[in-house]
Amino acid sequence: MRHRLSKLLLLAAVLTPVGAAAKDDVPEDAFAPTAPAAPAAAPANGAIFQGGYVALTSGGRAGRVGDIVTIQLVERTIASKSNAAATERGGSLGLSPPTTGPLSFFSPSDIGMGGSNEFSGKGQASQSNQLAGEISVTIAEVYPNGTMLVKGEKLVTLNRGDERLQISGIVRAIDIGPDNRIPSTRVADANIRYVGKGEIARASRQGWLQRFFNIISPF
Repeated sequence: MRHRLSKLLLLAAVLTPVGAAAKDDVPEDAFAPTAPAAPAAAPANGAIFQGGYVALTSGGRAGRVGDIVTIQLVERTIASKSNAAATERGGSLGLSPPTTGPLSFFSPSDIGMGGSNEFSGKGQASQSNQLAGEISVTIAEVYPNGTMLVKGEKLVTLNRGDERLQISGIVRAIDIGPDNRIPSTRVADANIRYVGKGEIARASRQGWLQRFFNIISPF
């Protein structure tokens, strides 16, 4: 009994790194909201307009660090691939031995040969993804060329688990609408993550022992 218990403990120690490696390591503050920077003290130069002036034509459009932008998720991807190959090769060789002379003892079947080779293969794969909804994020940084880094996350707690939506990317001020909305197709270098945990998420994953044997299985 003690020997069997030691074997189980050894197996658990081996499988622990496998489960840890499967977890995606993301810093907790990677999608944290960004607070607006404190306004700098206005210099006493007697000017009417100071730094940080916002043009009247911009209205309430987001454009500074800490402002809120709503991203409309309209992601949809469809991919398919198929290939097929077939090869065939054949050959034969036959010689007619002389009927007289020192080589007349050969039979026609002794020096006749032939061969053939045939191969056929086919492969097909398809995948589709769709994500719709809205998420509000904050502007984390404004670059000199006018583009802005936005990031944020949304956590929804349901009775059967948690759903977390995270997004970050770079947007242009010209693509932001008057209502501070922008489609996700206009977000450059977008990093969109939709993950969940709970009973439903655990039920859709393989067990740790099955994942281990899938890793070491040669088939």
